[in-house]
Amino acid sequence: MAMAAFAMVVMLGPAVGPTLGGTIVDHWHWSWIFFINVPIGALGLFMVGSFVHDDPELRMKNQKLAEKERKHTDWAGIVLLTIALSSFEYVLEEGERNDWFASGVIAACALAAGLSTVAFVVRELTARAPVVNLRLFKDPAFASGTLMGAVMFAMLMANLFLLPIFMQEVLGFTATQAGFVLMPRVLVMMVATPIVGRLYNHVSPRLLVGIGVVAFSIGSYQMSHLTLESGSGDIVSAILIQGVGFGFLFVPLTTAALSRIPRERMTDATGMNSLFRQVGGAVGLAIFATLVDRYATVARTAVVVHTAPSRPIVAERLALFARGLASKGMPAHTARDAALRALDVDVQAQSTVLAFERVFLLSGLLFLILLPMLLFLKTGPARPGAALEA
Repeated sequence: MAMAAFAMVVMLGPAVGPTLGGTIVDHWHWSWIFFINVPIGALGLFMVGSFVHDDPELRMKNQKLAEKERKHTDWAGIVLLTIALSSFEYVLEEGERNDWFASGVIAACALAAGLSTVAFVVRELTARAPVVNLRLFKDPAFASGTLMGAVMFAMLMANLFLLPIFMQEVLGFTATQAGFVLMPRVLVMMVATPIVGRLYNHVSPRLLVGIGVVAFSIGSYQMSHLTLESGSGDIVSAILIQGVGFGFLFVPLTTAALSRIPRERMTDATGMNSLFRQVGGAVGLAIFATLVDRYATVARTAVVVHTAPSRPIVAERLALFARGLASKGMPAHTARDAALRALDVDVQAQSTVLAFERVFLLSGLLFLILLPMLLFLKTGPARPGAALEA
């Protein structure tokens, strides 16, 4: 329940953020979406300094661990982790713009990320005081919960990124309208989360996560049927189901993953769990943004075949549109060119819709692949040596 209460507050950000951001972009300058963080950050620093304090016994144990780490600071691990993450992030952010591995810089960064990751893993498994305790992945519950959480964030971030683009660039929504349409999903997540927190102690977390995976896939399947005629209601009905799915995923995955971790290792575990989610989100954004562009190109090739001006039905429509423009005073040759451009706009719009539909369907299918991992998502007594409070 504590994790559920924490998750409810965390979800206020995604609930309010898109709507507030859309309003700022539509009515003020875009830079205010950054300036608004200054007073909020100052308030956060004040509240952390005033209210966040460690348990005395836990602080003593952490101090002992800190003394050991200071004597054997893992500088090599820190450097390798920095190189791996920064190179990997650059590849994800700039790969699509630079045609991926056709760019020498992207290829070099990918190679650096791969080699430094391998070296980092070897270093952390041999260091006396590793900066990242990879041995935590020996726990099947932590490993499966963390990896599933990474995939969950990949799908969540991809949806948060792609759906507003679909609504604004394809359906013609404003940024504010898109923000309001996204809000119901997070509100449903906030309602489902405490219910899941209450159920967690009575049913297997595997059942809760399984329900979440299936619900998200159903919502993705509905989103794969959106068209140019779809409205706000069609989108909301699909993302409400996804909201229920994410509500059933967030709390059980995090709680089950950390349920067998000793308290003195909790900071390592939560940090690694968060890192994998953030990396998963970045990977999801890069992959699905690339897939949308590629699927749109493939779809356009397929649609163009059926919209050739040589086809009688296409020629008839072009002639009808050109005559309508000519009746308003446009020269005949200009009207013909305008009709062809209008047809090209329609082809591009339909190709984009097909690309988004395919990506939404793919995200649902990929999520279903997680179901076998539920076999490893178990909770039970902590391993010997865990510092449990009476």
